[in-house]
Amino acid sequence: MPGNSKQCGIIYHPDYLKHETGTHPERKERLLSIFSRLREKGMLERFTHIEPQAASVDELRYVHTADYIEKAKLYSGQERQLDPDTLMCRDSFDVARLAAGGAIAAVDAVIGDLDTSFALVRPPGHHAMPDRGMGFCIFNNIAIAARHAQEKGKKRVLVVDWDVHHGNGTQAAFYNDPSVLYFSTHEYPHYPGTGWLDEVGTGDGEGYNINVPLPSGTGDAGFIAAFEEILVPAALEFSPDIVLISAGQDACANDGLARMRMSAGGFGALAAIVLSIAKKTCGGKTAAVLEGGYALDMLADSVASILEAFTGKEIVADMNGVPDSVVRERLCEIKKIQGKYWDFR
Repeated sequence: MPGNSKQCGIIYHPDYLKHETGTHPERKERLLSIFSRLREKGMLERFTHIEPQAASVDELRYVHTADYIEKAKLYSGQERQLDPDTLMCRDSFDVARLAAGGAIAAVDAVIGDLDTSFALVRPPGHHAMPDRGMGFCIFNNIAIAARHAQEKGKKRVLVVDWDVHHGNGTQAAFYNDPSVLYFSTHEYPHYPGTGWLDEVGTGDGEGYNINVPLPSGTGDAGFIAAFEEILVPAALEFSPDIVLISAGQDACANDGLARMRMSAGGFGALAAIVLSIAKKTCGGKTAAVLEGGYALDMLADSVASILEAFTGKEIVADMNGVPDSVVRERLCEIKKIQGKYWDFR
C-alpha cells in the first residue's frame, strides 16, 4: 500500500458507546459499523491507535460559555433533552467531554509525529453553538480542536466541513475571526437552515467564511468541482498552519437524513484534495473528526475510503456524471461573491 499507514492515527475510546440514544439516528451502532468494516478490510492494525482523555472545562470554554457547560451537565444528570433532536443520558456529558477530547487528541497527534489522524467520536459537534447544543451535538468538537491548535501555536487554521448539514455552530464560533478559514459544502435548503452563499463573515472575519450550498441530488462530480474550484485556490492563498476536517458522511446516497448522491469513493476523493492542500501548506498535517453519517454500511465504507486516502491510496470516485447546470450556476455565484476576498482565476 502506498504511503506509511502508521503515520495515520485513529482516535477512539470505548466509552463513546455509553452515549445511549436507543433507535435515534445518532446511535452507537454508527461506530460499531465503522470498526466492523475496518476489521473486515484488515485495516485496523495498519494505524496508530490513540485513546483520548476528556476535554477539561477550560478546554470546553475555548468555544462554549460557562453557563451552557453547566446546563449540559445538569441536563445529562436529569436525562433531559437539550433540544428536540439532541438526547441526553446520564453518561452523555462525560462522553461529550471525551468526544471533544478526541478532537483535541487528533490535533495533538498531527502536531506531533503523525501526518494524519481521524477521531472516530460521538456525539458529533458542528451544530453546537457557544451557548447551546442542537442537532445531535452537545459540544463543538471541531471548533474546540481549532482553538486548541491555536493554543499550540498553529495560528491559521483551515476547517473543511463536508457534512450534508451546514455547521452553523462552527460558523458562529469563527464568524468574525480571520485566523480560521471555514469552508462548508452542504445541502440547501436543509437543516439547520443556515449556510447561504452570502454568509461570508463579519468584521475582521469577512471573507473567511465560505459556504457552498448545493442542491439536492448533488453527487461526487458536484462536490469535487466545489472543492477544486473554490476550496483549493482559497485555501492555498490562506496558507493554513494545520487543516481540520468536519467529516460527516451523510451526503452519501441513501443516507436517510438527506438527499445527496455521494459515493464512498467520493469522500476519499475529497479527503485526497484536502490532503493535497495540507501537503502544500503545512507539511500534510490533517486531522479529521467524525460528524454525521447514518446509513451504516455507507458510513463504514466512506470512513474506510477516507483513511485509505490519508495513507496514500488512489481513490476512484463516481464521476460518471458531471456538475449539472444548477451546481455550475451556484459555483459561479459563489466565485462572484468570494472573489472580493480570494483569487479564483
